[in-house]
Amino acid sequence: MSQVFGFSGDKDFFPGGESSLFLSLGRHVDVYFPPSKRSRVNAPYVFSGERFEQKRPSIEVLPDECLFEVFRRLSGGQEKSACACVSKRWLTLLSSIRSDEICIKEAPKSLKNETKTIKTVDCNQKVEMANSKGIKPDVEDEDLYIVEDGYLSRCLEGKKATDVRLAAIAVGTGSRGGLGKLSIRGSNSSRGVTNFGLRAIAHGCPSLRVLSLWNVSAVSDEGLIEIANGCQRLEKLDLCQLTAVTDKALLAIAKNCPNLTSLTIESCPNIGNGSLEAVGRCCLSLKSITIKNCSLIGDQGIASLFTKAGNVLTKARLESLNIGDVSLAVIGRYGNALTDLALIGLPNVHERGFWVMGNCQGLSNLRSILVTACQGVTDTGLEAVGKGSPNLKRVCLRKCAFVSDNGLVSFAKAAASLEILQLDECHRITQSGFFSMLVNCGGKFKALALANCFGIKDQVFGIHFAPLCSSLRSLTVHNCPGFGNGSLSMLAKLCPNLTHVELSALGGITDEGLLPLVERSEAGLVKVNLSGCVNLTDKVASAIAKLHGSTLEELNLDGCKCITDASLLAVAEHCSLLSELDVSKSRITDSGIAALADAVQLSLRILSLSGCSLVSKRSLLCLEKLGETLVGLNIQHCHAIRSGALDLLAERLWRCDILC
Repeated sequence: MSQVFGFSGDKDFFPGGESSLFLSLGRHVDVYFPPSKRSRVNAPYVFSGERFEQKRPSIEVLPDECLFEVFRRLSGGQEKSACACVSKRWLTLLSSIRSDEICIKEAPKSLKNETKTIKTVDCNQKVEMANSKGIKPDVEDEDLYIVEDGYLSRCLEGKKATDVRLAAIAVGTGSRGGLGKLSIRGSNSSRGVTNFGLRAIAHGCPSLRVLSLWNVSAVSDEGLIEIANGCQRLEKLDLCQLTAVTDKALLAIAKNCPNLTSLTIESCPNIGNGSLEAVGRCCLSLKSITIKNCSLIGDQGIASLFTKAGNVLTKARLESLNIGDVSLAVIGRYGNALTDLALIGLPNVHERGFWVMGNCQGLSNLRSILVTACQGVTDTGLEAVGKGSPNLKRVCLRKCAFVSDNGLVSFAKAAASLEILQLDECHRITQSGFFSMLVNCGGKFKALALANCFGIKDQVFGIHFAPLCSSLRSLTVHNCPGFGNGSLSMLAKLCPNLTHVELSALGGITDEGLLPLVERSEAGLVKVNLSGCVNLTDKVASAIAKLHGSTLEELNLDGCKCITDASLLAVAEHCSLLSELDVSKSRITDSGIAALADAVQLSLRILSLSGCSLVSKRSLLCLEKLGETLVGLNIQHCHAIRSGALDLLAERLWRCDILC
């Protein structure tokens, strides 16, 4: 007992010692125990026999419902993005939160009174707040009050198109201006885009205005219905090769997206007539419709669409459909707002359909029409369309086998406002119809293009065409083997004001046929394309440079194998405005390139020397000098220039795009 009361310091008594367990002291004895540190227990201990382990706490033990409540109370975009990077589970939960489920903190009174506008500045997600007193809130306030304008654009193609990426986009763009445009092309074969990805976009991107889905086989009605419910600002929708999408999805889009202005449906075999009727009835702002290769869509769907939306539809493209004359009749009757119409590959449309469409007098606003591979286009139908469309300015006819000279001339007389005419693979058009059309067209006619018309052949006419087609400015003739010197001579007499001339792949024309056209052009040639005219020589090229050097901007002599340095000397001396020159596969040499480089007034921007085998490495210094103004240089297949020299040239002309 004497040892108990004979202590001298702290060391004799300490917590955990034997004396601390039991002390028998007098009633009036005060004993002081020095304070000891308490062990801090941060987590429960798990005892196992003689050993115990500490279990680490984690928010992951919370169920999804609790995490959902936490995440929807995150105020800033940075916090959400940081949480989304933790795990796929967190990203999934964050992307499942709808905009109306977010708990938004009430703004401070000072911000409420002083904040006027908040807008996004650029794609770097910088945000500015303009207020009356110049007070700028902190980062969290910027994230909190940002306005979702929907200006951001994202495009996913191939392997990049996955649900995880879509979920990340939905979470990351919500506080940075909002996603406005999304394009998904193709899909990852193993983990591609599904309805889950579209659901994430629908929940997180209410500002979405443009959506394009191409060849995404795993997307069905469920995903598009989510888009319809969550993205009600949608304005443009493109659906291509979606085999699992049916009328059900399009009905949801029509009912929930009243701002829809453009709709494209291509190769969707399960979309039919019923959904088109709903689109016409509900989408009162619809301006453009494209329907291609949908086997279930017929006359009933097209008729319902135009009957209800014909007064607002301005552009329509119908391709590879099982529609007949009824659809064309309805278009002619109710398409009073149409300005652009394209009819492509409609085998069941006959002459009567085009005749009724033109005679219904409902296409008063039609400006442009394209007809391709429709056997119903005949002389009678074409004339009716010309009469029924008083404001028609542009017409393109492709693979119309039954249009002949009579129909072309009658159409030219009826369409007084016609400005541009394109004929491709119309083999019943002959030289007689071609020139008769030029004589009878209206005073507004500006451009004519012929391609692959094998019925045109040079003939000698005894008739003198007194009227001139003085309004024609642009002429294009491509791959019409019968178009030769005789046709060019007549054109020179009929069309004195040509400025754009493209005569390509015409092996029958020579200098004698083209020179009259060059010499009689009063307005001055601006763009000349003579590619593939293998029989033209320096004589005509030099004449073009000398007579029209003050107006010429583009000259294409690609494949004119008789062109030599003499043409380049003329160009260097006379062409002060030339910006594009193509002498590919010609006989020019280093001397011609040197002449171009020495020209003081020449400022070429694009030069093509592809396949010029006589151009060697001695032209590198000249090309480097030309490179002061060049933005594009093509020296492919110039085998006399070694690869090492090409690398050196590319290094020196770093501002110029070089093909080598």
